[in-house]
Amino acid sequence: MTRRIGLLGGSFNPAHRAHRAMSLAAASALGLDEVWWLVSPGNPLKPKAGMAPYAARLASAREMARRSPIKVSDIERRLGKVYTVDTLEVLVRRYPRDRFIWLMGEDTVAQFHQWKDWRRLAATVPIAVLSRPGYDDEARTASASGWLRRFVRPGSQAKQWTRWSAPAIVFLRLPPDRTSATQLRAADPRWHERFVRNTNAPSCVDHLREYRRDLGRHP
Repeated sequence: MTRRIGLLGGSFNPAHRAHRAMSLAAASALGLDEVWWLVSPGNPLKPKAGMAPYAARLASAREMARRSPIKVSDIERRLGKVYTVDTLEVLVRRYPRDRFIWLMGEDTVAQFHQWKDWRRLAATVPIAVLSRPGYDDEARTASASGWLRRFVRPGSQAKQWTRWSAPAIVFLRLPPDRTSATQLRAADPRWHERFVRNTNAPSCVDHLREYRRDLGRHP
């Protein structure tokens, strides 16, 4: 059975309600079966200062994704990957029956031209840009937008994305949510400590065992 899967990468430092809300809204707009959150071991474009331990970020993502079609993955950590293009190539090879679409917030589009092999990334899977309050102008005028604009598809055809050949990009207008990880960290700089202290939370080792038991279903 072919699954329609949206991929959302990020630091999740911490994961928050806007991550969840836009993932679920994108799932509805695109007709997705699942959304996979790929928790990055380290974003080359973000400073290391203020980055919480990986285990805490992973745990915050798992907590935020509970009781939803969102699956949280540590595949980039397990594979030793930090660049999205490399991760996508692995996933496309590992799950040849499934169809993937890359989900990215408007707030990241301005940096897209700095990503490793970003044109090759865009040619690997379709892309859906998810609206974020206050970032519309930056996304439309970003350096990469001039090249990507040739491949924009109408939002009215969003559910037909599996018929598209990459490069293909669609802009989705989603319900606004101004929650940001930066604001959450400012309000609670020690947020990660409750995840580190929570001995009842499944460990990374536990989740690795789960993946090994069911490699055909989990990222």
